[in-house]
Amino acid sequence: MMNGTPFVERRRRFIEAYGQHRAEEGYEALSDAELLALPYLQTGPLAAMWRIRARTFRVFEHEIVNPLADALKRRLTVLDAGAGNGWLSYRLCLSGHHCTVFDLRASGGDSLQTASRYASHLPTLFRRSAGDFSNLPFADQRFDIVAFNASLHYALDLTTVLSEAQRVLHPNGRIAILDSPFYASRAHGEAMVEEKRRNARLMFGDRSDVLLSLPFLEYLTEDRLRSESKAWGINWSRYRVRYPLRYELRWIVSALKRKRPPSRFDLWVGRVSSRHG
Repeated sequence: MMNGTPFVERRRRFIEAYGQHRAEEGYEALSDAELLALPYLQTGPLAAMWRIRARTFRVFEHEIVNPLADALKRRLTVLDAGAGNGWLSYRLCLSGHHCTVFDLRASGGDSLQTASRYASHLPTLFRRSAGDFSNLPFADQRFDIVAFNASLHYALDLTTVLSEAQRVLHPNGRIAILDSPFYASRAHGEAMVEEKRRNARLMFGDRSDVLLSLPFLEYLTEDRLRSESKAWGINWSRYRVRYPLRYELRWIVSALKRKRPPSRFDLWVGRVSSRHG
């Protein structure tokens, strides 16, 4: 492992290795047509995964985005945190909302650089900014929604990240957590982390040490989410996402095989009830 390496260098190496890993997974190879179809990708090796994510996005759009826009009687300002190639912002911009995409990676495949490919399909390309969740480079009360898009489990300190999210929200804004793994208990989450480290070489090859070198959250639990956001007056609600039957049956299969329960990827939405200094 890289415990003796300074954090900044570990972070730089992680960004580079993660980009290479994503390229090998096929994200860099997406055609323009496939990129524009996200999250409703129907063909190719990534289609099964995107069918799952599409269901989460539908719930986010129908239960959070549309009702909030109707209540405010205007288009929304959205921070797409952990945006990757910016597909979520592209979708929201097609509906007239104003988005800023924010990600750790500024260049390479499936990054803010990839997001430039949406430019010819939008009246104005959304703003792009690179950085870390724990230090958002935005003014107070700027956004209606901060959406952590399959990304909050990559945070290093949950309390700090949620503090920053509520800081940049308008009064009565929303924090949305999409496609991050939630477990019923910390024991189940820790078992997943242990399995991941045990199988790291098979999953990541020679990059395993680098990709596991940063102390990410890796997973969330309801208790952890509520306890670490209590100081910021954030009230959380879960929106159950109904996945395909085969996917939902994983819980039964795991129980029959006496394995730990798999994670759930429901939509969690936080509302800041009051401003904390």
